[in-house]
Amino acid sequence: MKADIHPEYKEVVFQDISTGETFLTRSTIEKTSGDTITLDGKDYPLVRVEVSSASHPFFTGKQTLVDTEGRVEKFKQKYARR
Repeated sequence: MKADIHPEYKEVVFQDISTGETFLTRSTIEKTSGDTITLDGKDYPLVRVEVSSASHPFFTGKQTLVDTEGRVEKFKQKYARR
């Protein structure tokens, strides 16, 4: 394996803005907001994200179907058993 070709990674905390859930992981992100958070007595750089597995509808089971043109109803009417 070649030396010095991989980016350096550090421990970072990602925080979901909508739920407040935090995830401690390692990342190669160089630019953070400059904010830090203390977790288990240790300071980590903080990266705020809008969507994570804690708030995404697919992972939370709260996924809804948005049908603005009534296509689902048209399909149900067209193929309804008579």
